[in-house]
Amino acid sequence: MALTGRTALLAALGAIPIGILAPNWSGVLAVNAPLTLAIVCDYALAAPVRKLRFTRSGDTSVRLGDAAQVQLTVTNPSGRPLRAQLRDAWPPSSWPAGTEQAASRHELVVPAGERRRLTTALRPTRRGDRHSERITVRSFGPLGLAARQGSHAVPWTVRVLPPFASRKHLPSKLARLRELDGRTSVLTRGEGTEFDSLRDYVPGDDTRSIDWRATARQNTVAVRTWRPERDRHILIVLDTGRTSAGRVGDVPRLDAAMDAALLLGALASRAGDRVDLLAYDRRIRAQVQGRTAGDLLPALVNALAPLEPALVETDARGLSATALTNAPRGSLIVLLTGLDATPVEEGILPVLPQLTQRHTVLVAAVADPRVDQMAAGRGTLDAVYEAAAATQAQEQRRRTAEKLTRHNVTVVDATPDDLAPALADAYLALKAAGRL
Repeated sequence: MALTGRTALLAALGAIPIGILAPNWSGVLAVNAPLTLAIVCDYALAAPVRKLRFTRSGDTSVRLGDAAQVQLTVTNPSGRPLRAQLRDAWPPSSWPAGTEQAASRHELVVPAGERRRLTTALRPTRRGDRHSERITVRSFGPLGLAARQGSHAVPWTVRVLPPFASRKHLPSKLARLRELDGRTSVLTRGEGTEFDSLRDYVPGDDTRSIDWRATARQNTVAVRTWRPERDRHILIVLDTGRTSAGRVGDVPRLDAAMDAALLLGALASRAGDRVDLLAYDRRIRAQVQGRTAGDLLPALVNALAPLEPALVETDARGLSATALTNAPRGSLIVLLTGLDATPVEEGILPVLPQLTQRHTVLVAAVADPRVDQMAAGRGTLDAVYEAAAATQAQEQRRRTAEKLTRHNVTVVDATPDDLAPALADAYLALKAAGRL
């Protein structure tokens, strides 16, 4: 049983005449006995909570930052009308801070034998699966003095997907891809390794592209045009070790890497390449293999949604062995990891020769824009010390990138907002250079 504020108010009002006219047990009994009887009757007339039936429907997935609508149907099979307050409990990260109470609580009236539908609007603030908690119902009697209360478990899961904010860059990258691939009116000459077509020679063309056999069969000089090869294999490897747990501004490093992986996957699949994904630290955390171009992006988003960093040091040898197992010879391996000196020198560098011997390797890392701001700081003693520390960190990061470059590795080091387009540009540059 739950008592309402109305009951407390009536008890307080009844105490006033008792204290003035009859400050004894008889006066207390004269006021509280009728109130107690009214409470008992009100409780008895309230619709039973245990007999209520609940069903859910609505959204099962939502992008981070968007709203999801989850419907709850309440059926009252009893012979009494239901006047109730209902709390639809979800994890705190299902709403922005401070909005949980307004979003999760509902008032409803359900006549006997009927049903009503409620809508709970979720706006999650974190990726991953959000599972509904228990539904708590407080059923009031007709006088509003007492209520029956009970809870029901009505499971429902909403998967919060990565926001894929970098999709705004996809049209411009596809336009560049079409230019490379020979699908625009201006064919890119001398790039790529896959034969596209023949056309007439114009001054300025590379004489090495002249097709002498075709020239001999016609009256004009013919040259070959090329395009980047298609149906190449791209393996995107996400390092989910401890370095991916750090935050750069408001964005975790892992989330920025995910965004870059999604843009690269969408672009490469449109280019006709086969794209696989591997998330690894000391074991495989997520994997996507053998998906068609139409199924790839949904599969990537669903695989990345529940992924969280593991607070362990990444096993570089295990990562290398797993990547070699999953990538056929001549693949592009894109490793999204950090450029911290110690993990790279002790973990990645020793295993690089195994990867670069058989594959083209690209390493992408998330840079902290705050370091650049600190390096430019002057004016106070603290700012000068911060600038010196930031400059040292930048120099160490640059040296680490140079060590990777000496092993014939392409390095992309960019801030969270710039990482995705920079990685896509690096992929297109490899295609244009005929390395894919």
